[in-house]
Amino acid sequence: MRLTRHTDNALRCLTYLAIHTDGPVTAGEIARRMRMSEDHLAKVIARLSQRGYVETLRGRAGGVKLARPAKDIRIGDVVRETEDNLCLVECFNPETNQCPIAQTCALAGILDNALRDFLAALDAVTLADLVKYPKELDELMPA
Repeated sequence: MRLTRHTDNALRCLTYLAIHTDGPVTAGEIARRMRMSEDHLAKVIARLSQRGYVETLRGRAGGVKLARPAKDIRIGDVVRETEDNLCLVECFNPETNQCPIAQTCALAGILDNALRDFLAALDAVTLADLVKYPKELDELMPA
């Protein structure tokens, strides 16, 4: 399984915000320090804001910040809400399934169990768990 760039950037954005809690930071700062496209990050921030993970502030002292404590943000939830499609194979979607053996294929069940286990593992992790060493993380990012 591979997460989309959108989800990866969402997780990186949230990580950055979790280690910079002293006030809002600009999208430009996050994009530069986390080496991602500012245009793409704007879309990520919009989605994270809609889902209640971040708060955006306008004006001269504006920017973006976490809308709730990092300990209250489950990574599994972020992945579910930023991935547009968690269908690992075509047969997971009955509307588009063209596989002739889908009715009796054991692989779909195995993959479904694997996806469930994958998300359960992510549900056990909070954003706070990812940023236990904020100083070390911050030092790894280009200034």
